Amino acid sequence: MKSVSHTFFTLTYLFLITSIFYSGCANPDNAHLTLEQKAGQLLMVGFKGLELADSSHVVRDIEQYNLGGVILFSYDVPTDSPVRNIASPRQVQKLTNDLQATSDTPLFIAVDQEGGRVARLSPDHGFPGTVSAEYLGELNIPDTTREYAIEQSTLIDSLGFNVNFAPVVDLNINPENPVIGRLERSFSADPDIVTQHAGIVIEEHKNQNVLPVLKHFPGHGSAWNDSHVGMADVSDTWQEIELEPYRRLIASKNQFAVMTAHVLNENLDPELPATLSEEIQDGLLRDSLGFDGLLFSDDMQMEAIRSFYGLEFAIEHALNAGVDMLVFGNNSVYQPDIVPNAVQIIVALVEEGAVSEERINVAYERVMETKRQLGLGD
Repeated sequence: MKSVSHTFFTLTYLFLITSIFYSGCANPDNAHLTLEQKAGQLLMVGFKGLELADSSHVVRDIEQYNLGGVILFSYDVPTDSPVRNIASPRQVQKLTNDLQATSDTPLFIAVDQEGGRVARLSPDHGFPGTVSAEYLGELNIPDTTREYAIEQSTLIDSLGFNVNFAPVVDLNINPENPVIGRLERSFSADPDIVTQHAGIVIEEHKNQNVLPVLKHFPGHGSAWNDSHVGMADVSDTWQEIELEPYRRLIASKNQFAVMTAHVLNENLDPELPATLSEEIQDGLLRDSLGFDGLLFSDDMQMEAIRSFYGLEFAIEHALNAGVDMLVFGNNSVYQPDIVPNAVQIIVALVEEGAVSEERINVAYERVMETKRQLGLGD
């Protein structure tokens, strides 16, 4: 008969070995995945079509490249057409269901539903009307913001979305900002108001298992230019107070993701825009502010990135900066092969040592852990 101490030693040894194994591979069921399959999970793409059959490339991206997520739009910018992915509540629900049914790995399915002028689910397509963040901030009645957040997050969840690229936590420092202030996307120039109302939106999204995404880090509210159409340089206008909503919301321990800003801020990085900057994303957001959640890029096809940097350079620097999921909205330009091209680039970057495989594994595990937290994993 073995002694109690021997049995205890054996069990302890087995526990330690198991712990070491699981710490090196947060989801051992996915240990067999190839680098290509992990790279696919780091991509979110837009496509054309009201039905899944309308877009062969997104089916290919899901089935062949293990695509991590998709984003739906209500307007097709390249063709200046109101026909894109969203026509009615029933149609959207079927589309999201069909997308999930096509993928072996649960998809992030995202929408930009901020409210006001940035609302893909609009009355034009049979959805309830919304109000802007600026309206709610000026009203400054938390219960009203909560009612709105409950309505919006419940709607988003019911339609099959699990990611909402909202709330905007940019401070309205420049009301004439063409892409923030003029569109009434900011709650306020006051970080107290922004933090309080954004926190309510975050809480109600969490209650519906919808991932809210704070944007645009480290702050787009002071810009004079629109990063959709060119580089937005905030070096002379950005203020450190723009970090305050992030600092407070990170400290709240609520679950949310963050989206980067395509802004150049020479005070933080003299050479690269925030999306591509390791100093800003890894150094400031993660190390200084303590954010350990999922980090999305803003759309990598926007002119602030596409016109100034090649695709390979942009992907390399975004990943090394700490971005976990690269977004290609396919709604500034339309590139049906962006997913296979991006996967090929990521694999090549790892093989040549420009991006470490460890960096890919960290991003992949963060994507998968976030999906599990949303109830999407097994």
